[in-house]
Amino acid sequence: MSWWQVWQIVSTPDNTPVVALLFLMPFFVWLGLRQARANDRLIGQLEADPEMRRTHHRKTQPLEPGWAKEVHVWPFLLRMEFLAAIIVTIILMVWALSLNAPLEALANPHVTPNPEKAPWYFMALQEMLYYFDPWFAGVVVPTLIIIGLMAIPFIDTNPLGRGYYTWKQRKFAISAFLFGLFLWMLLMCFGVFIRGPGYMWFWPGQFWDPARVVFTVNRNLPDLFHITSAWGKGIFGAAVLGIYYAVVGYGFFRLMTWNEFNRKIFRRMSLLQIFVMDFLLTTMMLVPVKVIIMHAFRIKYIWMTPWFNI
Repeated sequence: MSWWQVWQIVSTPDNTPVVALLFLMPFFVWLGLRQARANDRLIGQLEADPEMRRTHHRKTQPLEPGWAKEVHVWPFLLRMEFLAAIIVTIILMVWALSLNAPLEALANPHVTPNPEKAPWYFMALQEMLYYFDPWFAGVVVPTLIIIGLMAIPFIDTNPLGRGYYTWKQRKFAISAFLFGLFLWMLLMCFGVFIRGPGYMWFWPGQFWDPARVVFTVNRNLPDLFHITSAWGKGIFGAAVLGIYYAVVGYGFFRLMTWNEFNRKIFRRMSLLQIFVMDFLLTTMMLVPVKVIIMHAFRIKYIWMTPWFNI
């Protein structure tokens, strides 16, 4: 891929949000972790000084000279939200007037692009369609994301870190969230910057040749062990996925209980909370595992049945 092609991809109006995310997301993550580090220093001081702990809060802002101890919704919060809404509206208006809408020519049923790239906010889902069956990538994964977000208040038993930024008291939760966010943005960048004509994989530096033909053949994991029967493929794939969930799930369990602070939080959780969190994290790890084995070993499916494939 030449630098001119890189500039054409980056400067496309439809890809502007993705380019902005590559700069804005690291900035806001750094900003939040910076505030968390300042609060963690204050928490360390509170833990070492019982007299200070009686009168101080766990976040730094209310302790600044001249700052009010309490900030009311009106007028402070609503005024800031109103100003933010005005600023965002102005930015969107300038954006819409300065960039051409990414519209293509009129639809022609005789000349259709195959495949057509999805908008940037669906690009990660389209990329997962390359590694999973449509029912899994288009239905199961979005459903698990929604259910996982809904389940967070019920499986999170850590009472600390509410109302203030902290890394020391929320290491596992922040790490899991950042890993999921990084994985989602990585899939989005794959679809935008790596997938070229015909949705073929072009490594950085390769020219996007529309006439390129790739003769790679995808394989399934049971084929490597010369398993040909449908029942054998189903049983073998179920056993492999069972071992994966057992090993990776146990790894997350050990990670959740690796120090005394995490063990205290773990003792507050019920068996159902532990199972739900472990299942969601292990399923999330299945996405990078499929991406790696697909590109490294050309393995398409692990578990094959007459009804579905994974």
